[in-house]
Amino acid sequence: VQLQASGGGLVQAGGSLRLTCAASGRSFSNHIMGWFRQAPGMEREFVGDINRSGYTSYADSVKGRFTISRDNAKNTVYLEMNSLKPEDTAVYYCAAKLPYTDNYDFWGQGTQVTVSS
Repeated sequence: VQLQASGGGLVQAGGSLRLTCAASGRSFSNHIMGWFRQAPGMEREFVGDINRSGYTSYADSVKGRFTISRDNAKNTVYLEMNSLKPEDTAVYYCAAKLPYTDNYDFWGQGTQVTVSS
């Protein structure tokens, strides 16, 4: 079972990136898929998530700028990031958990996003 995050890179402030989380080894169509990020010296923080029906929730810091979507047929989740700010710089992780549970059971390896000012 593996989650593979990709799509990170260096972008100027105001720019956009799309991260992809590809799942393999099992279907995650029933799982809640989450995105988290961790900046240097900071704790990991929740970015947003999407349930199997496509309902999304976001941290206030990214609301209106980031959009999560999923393609269950491809076992893939996306994080579209627009109007990026230097404070969005972090390693971004995707994760999966079953509905009605607290803990994310599966984690990807992370992809670096760097936003220059």
